Amino acid sequence: MAAYISVPRDFSKVKSKVAFNLTARQLVCFGSAAVVGVPLFFVLRDTAGNTGATLGMMVVMLPMFFLAMYQKNGQPAEKILMYYIQSRFIRPKVRPYQTHNYYACLLYTSPSPRDGLLSRMPSSA
Repeated sequence: MAAYISVPRDFSKVKSKVAFNLTARQLVCFGSAAVVGVPLFFVLRDTAGNTGATLGMMVVMLPMFFLAMYQKNGQPAEKILMYYIQSRFIRPKVRPYQTHNYYACLLYTSPSPRDGLLSRMPSSA
């Protein structure tokens, strides 16, 4: 019996795995989520109880998990968020169509050699 392995057609989309079958980006995001979330759980456990501490930990850790896992069209979440903020708030809403006419400067720089000559067209007189 033959074993078949699926091979992706586009090798540029294949990410190199570092450890535990995770990319370096995912390891950094998951590690930072654990560094922030676990101590927060122990701090909140005394005041809010186990349920409240767990919910607080999840609220703090979910954005980091989102940054680690979400990609759209090969772009990570922070790039998509940056492009959204730029298009929504930073760049102007109306972008008028403007052209740079590089040939207009020729009208003002030097006279044409034909300016002093008579026209070659036959006169209608």
